[in-house]
Amino acid sequence: MFEAIDSFINEAIQSLGMWGPFVGCFCILIESMLPILPLFVFITINFLAFGNIWGFLISWFFTCLGCFISFCLFRRKVQSWLYSHLKKKGLISEETIKYITNIKFEELTTIIAIPFTPAFLINIAAGVSKMKVKKFLCSLMIGKIFLVYFWGFIGVSLVESIKNPIYLIRVIVLLVIAYIFSYIVNKKLKLK
Repeated sequence: MFEAIDSFINEAIQSLGMWGPFVGCFCILIESMLPILPLFVFITINFLAFGNIWGFLISWFFTCLGCFISFCLFRRKVQSWLYSHLKKKGLISEETIKYITNIKFEELTTIIAIPFTPAFLINIAAGVSKMKVKKFLCSLMIGKIFLVYFWGFIGVSLVESIKNPIYLIRVIVLLVIAYIFSYIVNKKLKLK
């Protein structure tokens, strides 16, 4: 199954030709706002099309940009409406909003860095809460470094990574590094 996914990605890249990277960037941007697209596929396309360094930078930039646009849309356009709607249905409370607003910078960065965390839900939660924009943006920029690295590395070597459990250890190490790095940044910038 994984070999079929790997060959599908390679065939998709070849069939799109020079438009493949642009489609990958656009889809990364859209995926941050609509969770129906597989992020790892588009990051893999960028890594294969642009190489490891440029593929990483382009994927990181577009995923951060997409998440920040999504956050801003919820913050400016639907925050009060969505909050009152969710509160009326009993799906959210003041305590939940307070918890999301006051989540530690290190915890938010680590949640963002986890490869299987739905970015769309984080963007909604942060947008609906009263979290500071600077805190969200800094967490986003740090957390997405590790997430994009993970998906780029795993996507390029998908079959090998499934067969070898050492990759799971690498993911855990990346999350620990993300937590420690965000802790240091928090101390310097005081992003509580």
